[in-house]
Amino acid sequence: MKPRLVATDLDGTLVRSDGSVSDRTRDVLLAVEELGVPVVFVTGRPLRWTEVVFEYVGSHGIAIVSNGALVWDVARDEPRTVRPIEAATAIAVAADLRAAVPGTTFAVESLDGIDLEPGFMERGDLPDGVRRAPLAELFDRPALKLLARHEELDPEEFWALAEDVVQGRLVITWSSSTALLEISAPGVTKASTLAVVAAGLGVDAADVIAFGDMPNDLPMLTWAGTSYAMADAHPSVVAAADHVAPGHDEDGVAQVLAGVFGL
Repeated sequence: MKPRLVATDLDGTLVRSDGSVSDRTRDVLLAVEELGVPVVFVTGRPLRWTEVVFEYVGSHGIAIVSNGALVWDVARDEPRTVRPIEAATAIAVAADLRAAVPGTTFAVESLDGIDLEPGFMERGDLPDGVRRAPLAELFDRPALKLLARHEELDPEEFWALAEDVVQGRLVITWSSSTALLEISAPGVTKASTLAVVAAGLGVDAADVIAFGDMPNDLPMLTWAGTSYAMADAHPSVVAAADHVAPGHDEDGVAQVLAGVFGL
């Protein structure tokens, strides 16, 4: 039986290293949608970085962003589901993490964009209207993600230290080559939000095919009935997935889907 829903990560999975989505991938996604199989983008990207690929989302117009904290209705250009972090918990966790791992700095993602502590060094271009203020002042609106950065530690070392401190109070993951942690509300993962979206479409986990490359994809890949790690994925993702797809610069998602659906 063929899958009834395609769930795919973006960076390192569907999107090439130069930031593009190839014509081949675009055509395959369109063909899958024409078969009546929705394609859902499930990404750690914030909304402002996901909007640039919305043209490749099919007529159903659903995208899961910020690691599951937001479901965006593309067709209506409005949020469908928001799963924010409780401010007091996030502030307490940040204080504990800063005490345990000196040098940690924080930023907050919301529907309005990103706001940063004065010491937080953002790697990408910042949108207009960004605030820099003490962390507690940045929780004056619903927060989708708390970002924690360290300029000296290895990403996995930072992750392990943070897990020891947080003790499950929030969900911590990472998808960056730098020591940047993405922290979400309890129970908020790509998988938990995808499960809600799939149920709304009448699709069971067993009928979902999912693609990913980094540790933040692990919940989704282990939840889906069929999972693919990209050939250049993090070793933990390759170990957890059912199959390995060609790399993202080889249009691996498109290659697999073309074979699965006989395109």
